[in-house]
Amino acid sequence: MENIPSQQLSFFEQFQQKMASMPLPPTEESIVLRILVQGLVIIGIIATDIAAQTQMSLWAIPLSIAGATWSWYRRKYRNIIIKFFLAIGMLGVLFVFLLNLAQSLNDSRLALAELLVQLQVLHSFDLPRRKDLGYSMVIGLILLGVAGTVSQTLTFAPWLLLFLALALPTLVLDYRSRLGLKAIDINSLWKFRSSKADLSQSSLSFSYLSLNRLSMILGITLVLGLTIFMVMPRFPGYQLQTFPVSSPLDADSQRFNNENRDIVNPGYSQEEQENSSNNQGTRRSPRSGAGQVDPTYYYGFNTKINQNLRGEMKPQVVLRVRSQAPGFWQALSFDRYTGQGWEISGDKNLQTLRRDPWSYKFYLSPLSTFMKTKRVIQSYTAVSDLPNVIPSLYAPKQLYFPARELGQDPQGNLRSPVGLIEGLTYTIISEVPYRDRTILRKTSQDYSDKIKEKYLQIPPKIANKVKEKTQEILATSPKPLTSVYETSLFLAQALKQRYRVQAELPFFKENEDLVEAFLFKYEGGYRDHFSTTLTIMLRSIGIPARLTVGFAPGKFNPFTGFYIIRNTDAYGLTEVYFPQAGWYSFDPIPGHDLIPPSFEENQTFGVLKQFWNWMAGWLPSPVTSFFSILWVKGIGGFFSLLAGLWKFISGSLIGVFAGLLLAVVLGFLGWLGWGQLGSLGERRRLAKLPPMARLYQQMLGVLKTKGYPKHPAQTPLEYVQVSRETQGLEQVEIIEEISQAYVRWRYGEQTQNLEYLKQQFKLLEKSLKRDNKS
Repeated sequence: MENIPSQQLSFFEQFQQKMASMPLPPTEESIVLRILVQGLVIIGIIATDIAAQTQMSLWAIPLSIAGATWSWYRRKYRNIIIKFFLAIGMLGVLFVFLLNLAQSLNDSRLALAELLVQLQVLHSFDLPRRKDLGYSMVIGLILLGVAGTVSQTLTFAPWLLLFLALALPTLVLDYRSRLGLKAIDINSLWKFRSSKADLSQSSLSFSYLSLNRLSMILGITLVLGLTIFMVMPRFPGYQLQTFPVSSPLDADSQRFNNENRDIVNPGYSQEEQENSSNNQGTRRSPRSGAGQVDPTYYYGFNTKINQNLRGEMKPQVVLRVRSQAPGFWQALSFDRYTGQGWEISGDKNLQTLRRDPWSYKFYLSPLSTFMKTKRVIQSYTAVSDLPNVIPSLYAPKQLYFPARELGQDPQGNLRSPVGLIEGLTYTIISEVPYRDRTILRKTSQDYSDKIKEKYLQIPPKIANKVKEKTQEILATSPKPLTSVYETSLFLAQALKQRYRVQAELPFFKENEDLVEAFLFKYEGGYRDHFSTTLTIMLRSIGIPARLTVGFAPGKFNPFTGFYIIRNTDAYGLTEVYFPQAGWYSFDPIPGHDLIPPSFEENQTFGVLKQFWNWMAGWLPSPVTSFFSILWVKGIGGFFSLLAGLWKFISGSLIGVFAGLLLAVVLGFLGWLGWGQLGSLGERRRLAKLPPMARLYQQMLGVLKTKGYPKHPAQTPLEYVQVSRETQGLEQVEIIEEISQAYVRWRYGEQTQNLEYLKQQFKLLEKSLKRDNKS
């Protein structure tokens, strides 16, 4: 075919001839590098599988290994047919990705991860060059990043450490390949590992892969990474407008009907079960009367709650919450007190909310308030099955939920047609009002008839007695209580101080009132009894209040960014109504903060604060006191000095001129000091280097001062190529000679003629000085 003129060949034959005449691309011959890169890819796939709870590893890892093996044996061939089929496969993968993307528009992370895994499997069949291996390394890193964003626990953390441990030798070998050095033979490497030779000897060929050196670099990297992670400020996330929503079942098809409009709490017995003799073997809580608390489900998540229950729940994680700010994740509010519990009046008047079929977004009734509000986004994932109530921060404005319909009762409580089953995820956007005490103290007490009717209800038989007790406690205030806010705060604090939690509280009698027994008989009660008592005491003096149940913020995990919520974090608190401002929470339970946490608490350096609290728990009291005094007196005094100086500078025209003069002087002194410190540090650094490395760094320093710095990403030989365009022939020859000697010493561990190279360096300095003069 070579003797046939090209004009007589078909197009396909001409194309084939042209492809055959093209030189083959340089191949990567280091099998050790290939194995390490394949290990990084496998770790990325497994980490994504674990975090997302998928099973891609079952097919992706074997196919990826098979492709890498094929690529090794076929690395010196053109593989045109294979590449053709790979291109077709990539088009098929793109089609599958678009189908998956259409089904998960609200959270496309897993669809993108699956696309990357599929592309990597196809890509593994064509890895002849180092650049191709680099693509695989990046894919492994991206998959690990996806695992970090999807994971809600630390299960991916060991794989992160393993990835880092493999990445270090991979980067070393990749850099050697970029320099064009000889590839490592795996048999030689194994013999080196098996030998007991001294790794510090410069004659060893693999000292840069020594376990001690790599372990030291890994330790330094971990310490630096964790330190940066600890002090790094945490700013509010969720800058994008697509929020996580998912459900393990087809919640989209669920609708409200006459059978599922109520709240379903498995912790309560059904009416027919309570009256049957078969209920003796269960531990379900009765809806009224004495009984035991269900060990799993919080009794407060129901349309009617019974507070004559005794016992404790077994701790169990039920929710993971990612939120821009902590808070009380409230679920239900109750308005009618029954004497031994609460219920939601008008519960059957459930308003059905519907969303568009192409969007998960529900629009909720906006909060009517003149207070300034802050937008806070929260995503909730159910770890265990929960009743069909929907926790959120007050006050929810938009809800992204997988069900097609939702219910909202007269109290504003949200409920789903299905329970919050394990794996269900939803997102809420709340407009949380600021808690401005100055404004709240000035709010009027002109309540509407509707508010008075619903939130001032008290059983007549205890009304006067509770009112007298409330006024008696308020009379002990050292200063007059002139506002609803001050009165609520004082009463909540008084309950914390005067009454105690009763772990062995007897059951209430059939007609015995909870609040009356709490105040006059037992002088305390269970945790939620404190909130019930405060609510009724406020109502007795004409302040509208209600009981609200939900979850405490839980324990924040700084590594995952999630708040871990347990069933034992559920409790009730008191909400007080302020006209035209809304509802505000007060927590009278001993051991709790008087006011629940909110976005107004600065969490920017929350991880550093948690670390200090952990350290303070281990340190002796004198040491903790010393650091506290140092912070208050030393750092606090420094900031006070700065504040005084700023007051003087900004207080008059003379202060402005004095401040400008001081800034110029300090800037000049700082510039001189920084230059001297830099020079001293550079001299100390060079003194610690081996002679060959010191000479090379001195050469780079001289060239940098002349305006020709070496970029950190450039290899020594790449810098030589750049120098050819900026330096004279004599200078380039010296730069290349010193650079080649450095590479041979550094990576080939060959001894160099230092005296001769030093003379060449002096000639380079003289040559550069002559160029500057001319």
